[in-house]
Amino acid sequence: MLNRYHLKRLLCTAALSMTLSGLAGCGDVDIGFITDMGTVQDGAFNQGSYEGVERYTQAHDKKCKVYEPESASVSEYTKKINEAVRDGADIIICPGELFEEAIYNAQKKHPRTKFVLIDGEPHDSEGRDFELKDNTMAVQFSEEQAGFLAGYSAVRDGNTELGFVGGASHAPIIKFGYGFVQGADYAAIETGKQIKIRYCYANTFIESEDVGNMVSAWYKGGTQVIFACGGAMGRSVFTAAEANGGKVIGVDIDQSAASETVITSAEKQLGNAVYDGLNDYYNNAFKGGSVYKMDASNNGIALEMENSRFENFTQEQYDAIYEQLRSGRIVPYSATDYGNTSDLELVNTEVFYLELNQ
Repeated sequence: MLNRYHLKRLLCTAALSMTLSGLAGCGDVDIGFITDMGTVQDGAFNQGSYEGVERYTQAHDKKCKVYEPESASVSEYTKKINEAVRDGADIIICPGELFEEAIYNAQKKHPRTKFVLIDGEPHDSEGRDFELKDNTMAVQFSEEQAGFLAGYSAVRDGNTELGFVGGASHAPIIKFGYGFVQGADYAAIETGKQIKIRYCYANTFIESEDVGNMVSAWYKGGTQVIFACGGAMGRSVFTAAEANGGKVIGVDIDQSAASETVITSAEKQLGNAVYDGLNDYYNNAFKGGSVYKMDASNNGIALEMENSRFENFTQEQYDAIYEQLRSGRIVPYSATDYGNTSDLELVNTEVFYLELNQ
């Protein structure tokens, strides 16, 4: 019987195209990275996750191949997972909850392969049976905490008319939005301000003319800053902000370099999560069969301060509010059953829930 090493060598009978990691042969693949939607250089979720892979491979002489599905479907994700397994990848990184069903099946089909699922938990096609096998590590973030920091800082910086645009009404994005609204309301109570928030899901994670037109109208109607939470869709918000003198809060990673309109970013330490998962695997300490939670208590979320463009919000104010999240004195509501903020009890904030093009 062939061992895994010899199987890798035999599989490498056909050359594969070069990847971002600069590798060609299938037997040379140690790590597989599959994007959720779009390219690995999306300036947001994929890129932030892949940075952890890059850091690890550069430091430990491992090689990664990137796989970019042609569509956001279970069948396409499954196809890419199978390709990575055939190419010899021992561990596969899958960023995004869209992989939940594909990994639910793949973890059983490929028991010797390890999976790191970011922002999700494997489940069946009906969303009823959740199962996390020993070869799968699920990483989840407290997006509601990161969103809370974004909303709090926006109001403390002097803004009273805010906007939130999410890529879709998926659980992580809903939590970002709910945290944003609650953080804004918390700061509004502290300062005695009355806040208005336009709130919408764009149903896309790519650049969109419709999104650009909608948020341009928001800016012209008085919105001062918009939290853009949807991968490459955020570029449409950046462009609209630049054209209308508006401001933006980025998401997932530091997006300050993408546009001078970005005043800060609500960050998930995606790269750290992926790096830790790889490091654990290669040190025989893989946290399979469990959910690895990243929040303020372990510095798993943050608000970008080093490259921020705040006018009034200070590092001292940030440290103070972060400590309240870290210690549990502030616990933002994080349910995702509604998604339209109607279940939030707000004091000084009014939310206008809109459909695209309204």
